[in-house]
Formats: sequence, structure tokens, C-alpha cells
Amino acid sequence: MSLDHAVAIVTGGAMGIGRAIVLRLLERGARVVIADRAGAETTATELRAQGHDVLGVAVDVSDEDQVQAMADAACAAYGRIDVLVNNAGIYSSLTPTPFDALTVADWRQVLDVNVIGTFLACRAVTPAFKRAGGGRIVNISSGVAFKGNPLMAHYVASKGAVISLTRALATEMGAFNVLVNSVAPGFTLSEGVTRNPTLVDGVKGPSLRNRILARDMVPEDLVGAVEFFAGNQSAFITGQTLVVDGGAYFH
Repeated sequence: MSLDHAVAIVTGGAMGIGRAIVLRLLERGARVVIADRAGAETTATELRAQGHDVLGVAVDVSDEDQVQAMADAACAAYGRIDVLVNNAGIYSSLTPTPFDALTVADWRQVLDVNVIGTFLACRAVTPAFKRAGGGRIVNISSGVAFKGNPLMAHYVASKGAVISLTRALATEMGAFNVLVNSVAPGFTLSEGVTRNPTLVDGVKGPSLRNRILARDMVPEDLVGAVEFFAGNQSAFITGQTLVVDGGAYFH
């Protein structure tokens, strides 16, 4: 599949799943804006040295002005936006916690990034999509939204909201030839997750036991689904969520 000269924004693109998505889109010929709170320009500099056409933008996706600046920077650099991958989210820093021990501040932090951040990024790129006559939005949700995993109520709720937002935006944006889909990964041993041994110890074992393909999931397992929704082979698909988890959940 070719994405030659397409302009893609990947939020949370400096490391982990986001970086793997960036690399796949670059391999397919896209020009990529790496948007992240930290490390965006460092990653962009590294990839430019390898001959890739990338732009690094520092952005907190929960900040309305910063998200708008991200979209403006992409348009200024490349003149258009074709693909938005909403990958930025809070997960790897979380500690499994009973729901009645979570605070309002815990909820707001997760919802501000995972849900409001997704909304803000979608809204910021919409004018560019309309000017271009179409576009693709790929939201990274999670299989937990279907399984209701324990001890992560705020995170589970946030990813359920991303799936519902995906459906709502698909119905609104279809008239503008903007396709909106989501990819729901299972528990993934990304760079950030491996730095949180409490999370790994609590989640890895049950995840492996529930998978048909009983091995660890890594970021590279997810990128094919994102590439599919970003490209032309999915041109008649919108409002859908594809679960990528080794067969732990049938959807």
C-alpha cells in the first residue's frame, strides 16, 4: 500500500506505539508530523538524518492552543493534512487502582488527554481536510473498552469514549469524505509500559492467558491496521473499530 506524499500527523509519535506508526507511514512514502509532549524534535532530527521527510512539534494534546498550533505547523510545512493518527494517551504511567480509590483529579487527567485531546486534534485538522476534499482519522482506542478490565475504570471509560467519538465523527464527517476509524490494541509491551513494572506484573499474565496467539504484543503488531485505515484500501470503511490483540476478544 502506498501513501506517497500523504501528510500524516501522529500524536504521541516520539516513542512506543506512536514511533512504530511513524516509521511504518514513512516506509509507505508519507511525510509525517511527529507530535509529542517530549522528544518530538529529537526523534524528527534522527529520522531526517536517515533521509525521511518529518517535522517535530512539541504539543500537549490537552491544550487547545497547542493542538491548533500543531495543525497550523503541519499546514505551513506541507500545505495540507491527509491523515491524523490520534495515538497520544495516558496509560503506561498508570497504576492499577480500585475504582473507589480513584480521585476526581485522576479521572480528569486521563479524560483530558485521552478524550478531550482526541477531540481537539480532530477539530484542529478538519478545516484542512475540508479544503483537501477528504482525509483519514485513525483513533487508537483499546480492547479494554469491550472487556471492562478491572482496576482501570478511568482508562477503560476513556477508551470507550474514544470508540463512541469515532462513530459520532464518522457520521458527521462522511459528507466531507473524511473517514474516521479506530484501532483497539491489546496489552502492548511498548517502551513506556516496560518502564512500569507494577503495570506489567498486573496485566501481562492475564493478557497472555486470554490470547489465542499466546505471545507478547509489541508496537509493530499494530501498525498494519493503522496503515490500512490510513490508505486507499479502506476507502469504503468508516465508523469501525478493529481489535488487534492476538484473538483475546472477538469483535
